[in-house]
Amino acid sequence: MPRRKKPRNTRTRQYRKLIVIATEGSLTERQYLNLQRIKATKTKVELIKSDKKSSPDHVLKRMRKRLNEKPLKQNDEAWLVVDKDQWSDDQLNKLCEWADQESNRGIVVSNPNFEYWLLLHFEDRTIASLNDCKHRLKRHLPNYSKQIHSSQISQNQILDAVERAKNRDNPPCRCWPLNFGSTMYKLMEKIME
Repeated sequence: MPRRKKPRNTRTRQYRKLIVIATEGSLTERQYLNLQRIKATKTKVELIKSDKKSSPDHVLKRMRKRLNEKPLKQNDEAWLVVDKDQWSDDQLNKLCEWADQESNRGIVVSNPNFEYWLLLHFEDRTIASLNDCKHRLKRHLPNYSKQIHSSQISQNQILDAVERAKNRDNPPCRCWPLNFGSTMYKLMEKIME
C-alpha cells in the first residue's frame, strides 16, 4: 500500500513590522534600544551600525544609505534618535524635514540628552542643568557610565518614562522639546504596539 503524503502546513508566518533606527550615540542609546528589541514581540527592531560620527547629518546619512540599500516595506518605519545638546536648530530641522516627507518616518530628540530620557524612568521632576541631570541619574544608577544593563530598568519603569515624557510634551512639539524633555516615548510606543 502506498504511503500517504502528510498534508503540507499552509499557514504563513505573520509579518512583523520592522522599525529601523539610526542613533547619534554609539553606546547608551544602542544598549537601551537593544533591550527593547529583545522585549518586542510584534515588532522587529533593527539598529543601524554606528560609525562613531554623531552629528545629525551623519545620523541621517547612515539612515539614507540603509534605506537605499534595502527600502522599507509598506508598514515598516524609520526613526532617527539624537540629542539636542550641542546641535543647532538648523541641523535638527534637516532631520525634521526628512521625517515630514513620509508618514513612516520619525525623529526622537532628547533635550538636553539621552540621559534625561533615562532619568524619566525613575523620577518626574524638572532639572536645572545637564550636570543636574547626570547627578540625579547617578542616584538611581550609581555605577552608570554610559552603559545600561537589562537588570537596571524594568518594564514598569519604561512605561512610567513613556507617561512622564508624554505628559511633559503637552502640547506635543513638532520635532523636539524646546525645554527639558524627550520625544523617545513616541518611538517606545511604536516598539511596544
